[in-house]
Amino acid sequence: MPLSAQAPGQKPRWTLVLHGGAGIIEKGHLTAEQESGAKAGLEAALDAGSQVLSAGGSAVDAVQAAVQVLEDDPHFNSGRGAVFTWEGGHTLDAAIMDGRDRSAGAVAGSTTTRHPVGLARKVMEASPHVLLSGEGADQFAREQELEQVDNSWFNTPERRSQLDAMKADNATGWFDVDLKYGTVGAVAMDTDGHVAAATSTGGLTGKRWGRIGDSPLIGAGTYADDRAGAISATGSGEYFIREGVAHEICARVRFRSESLKQAADTVMAETKKLGGSGGVILAGPDGEIAWSFTTPGMYRAHASSNGDRLVAFYGDDQ
Repeated sequence: MPLSAQAPGQKPRWTLVLHGGAGIIEKGHLTAEQESGAKAGLEAALDAGSQVLSAGGSAVDAVQAAVQVLEDDPHFNSGRGAVFTWEGGHTLDAAIMDGRDRSAGAVAGSTTTRHPVGLARKVMEASPHVLLSGEGADQFAREQELEQVDNSWFNTPERRSQLDAMKADNATGWFDVDLKYGTVGAVAMDTDGHVAAATSTGGLTGKRWGRIGDSPLIGAGTYADDRAGAISATGSGEYFIREGVAHEICARVRFRSESLKQAADTVMAETKKLGGSGGVILAGPDGEIAWSFTTPGMYRAHASSNGDRLVAFYGDDQ
């Protein structure tokens, strides 16, 4: 899907791209409140990230700021408004990566930290590890004095009804009832030309057995490398893991000299052949911004120092 054109030789000083999930997002399927709420959330996240970047802040600070806004917005499947597990609770996954040195942090199965992406940032900067999970992630969050909430804080009536509908229609609990992946993410290039990516999700409605998707897996749902670009993904995580989507895109940019858009379209097509659907957002150190998705729609937005700004939902939105 095309973005606003970038004039030759006019590289923006900074760029920011967001997503709020992909799936069966079609005109007529969303209520007016869902449309206006999602748009307001993306606008607020654009504002938060853009303020960091326009003040000369780092890309990693910008993507964290943007994602934290979306984690507090119940219109998305991350933080407050996260989907329910089969057992009726919430387990949250997030990752963040800095393209300057490819440092990264991630959490899987967090249950009480208000902003999982902030916890991922702490894993990156205050631990020797990349990925923490479950009770260990929760313990680390408390030790780092991150804001804690009761697991019920993430509840919303809409998400409860989705779980109830899934259990009524599908006893195995293997598929998301709405085929809408509300994962949130952000990618950015800062004024120094560095890129970063962050992703946060509640996973799939009715997920079982401690299921972990692609979002917190570096190279699958999240990746950033100043040599290629920054990628955040949303979709059917098992297939994104198998394809190694985010890293595969970067590898094509580095070794085949493809644009981010070319690489993303190719990798998303390969993922679709495996049986997976979803989308990615991308930001390059050369100022390129792009997205690619194989679903009817994707909540998405972008802004730049050139004054470009767009919020879009549907496949035919420009």
